[in-house]
Amino acid sequence: MNAEELIRVIPDYPKEGIKYRDITTLIKDRLGFQTSIDRLTAHCTELQPDVIAGIDARGFIFGSAVAYKMNLGFIPIRKEGKLPAKTFQERYELEYGTDCLEIHADAIKKGEKVVLVDDLLATGGTAKAAETLLSRCGGKVVGVGFLIELSALKGRELFKDTDTEVFSIFEFED
Repeated sequence: MNAEELIRVIPDYPKEGIKYRDITTLIKDRLGFQTSIDRLTAHCTELQPDVIAGIDARGFIFGSAVAYKMNLGFIPIRKEGKLPAKTFQERYELEYGTDCLEIHADAIKKGEKVVLVDDLLATGGTAKAAETLLSRCGGKVVGVGFLIELSALKGRELFKDTDTEVFSIFEFED
């Protein structure tokens, strides 16, 4: 079985009409998880970052593993109220309201090259908010990478006017 086949589809979750891509079945499989991390790492390596960042919570799974394999540090981007020191915040729109991400204000040295890693690219709002935070800290975001991209939702279009490379390992139309 290839890694893509290990991603379970749960119909009508969290609401009717949505096909939820469940990665827990992938990450519990040793070879599926290793293959996914290796593929993400290969893309990230080409971009020669100084540091890897990941978005709370599943971006931590993939981003920290990639950072470890590349012998780099890892920057957590958290949901509001979870970081103890001075933070920058970025609010963003969801299809059902708004949310907020935070990063420590001193997380990145000015000019450091960053690749942001997350599990899923859908509409792109969360990733774009994270990219904004990384830039506000002084980082240069050279790439945003995802395990899964739902291409019909056109999330990568939020990055079309930037120099940021967008990549995904698995692409699904819906």
